[in-house]
Amino acid sequence: MKNILLIDDDQDLLRMLSEYLKGEGFHCACAHDGHRALEMVGAGAKWDLMILDVMLPGKNGFEVLSSLRSRGLRLPVIMLTAKGESVDKIVGLEMGADDYLGKPFNPRELLARMRTVLRRTSESPPPLPPGAACPADGGFWLDEKSFLAKYQGRGLDLTGAEFQILKILVDNAGSIVQREKLFLEVLGRRKKPFDRSLDMHVSRLRKKIWPDSDGSERIKSIRGRGYILVPDRSRE
Repeated sequence: MKNILLIDDDQDLLRMLSEYLKGEGFHCACAHDGHRALEMVGAGAKWDLMILDVMLPGKNGFEVLSSLRSRGLRLPVIMLTAKGESVDKIVGLEMGADDYLGKPFNPRELLARMRTVLRRTSESPPPLPPGAACPADGGFWLDEKSFLAKYQGRGLDLTGAEFQILKILVDNAGSIVQREKLFLEVLGRRKKPFDRSLDMHVSRLRKKIWPDSDGSERIKSIRGRGYILVPDRSRE
């Protein structure tokens, strides 16, 4: 049973979500403000996922997320934003949220997004041998069991979504990966108009992987198609 931490100041919404998710096999705990959310995370219990509202008393959702990521905590987070507030969505993803959902929302859509995030952070396929480098590109080491990643011997602090994007790009190094493929395999949904969530995840990933020796980016956008991981020329 997965442990879900629900953070929202709307107590009626929390009760509804808690009952709904319990009926789907989840164990839920609730907090009504940012300070209490951080206390519960630091209390030693194991949480598998946080559902975090942006608008909270005390510390708002962005401050809670920032505190989690500054501590190096990889707890997956789905943020709840006001309907149509695209700025909130972009800021949340740039700060390390795994996904977002605008209010009001259908609980079934939240459940689907939860399962997608939990699947990509919980699956444990056979890891690469210790110290082995990805043969496709040589500079990367990816352990799918622990979701740890290294580039040229240096650890990369990646969210679950960033790890999955990097894994797909490394597996297809030198070839274009279609945006539709990344949306389906990483975010678990088809791309909708004006949905920039994938772009935000790729943008954060780019910042964590330093440029090639000639200053060029390792992950390049191919207009109208997708992304490509280019070879590291410094290793040729």
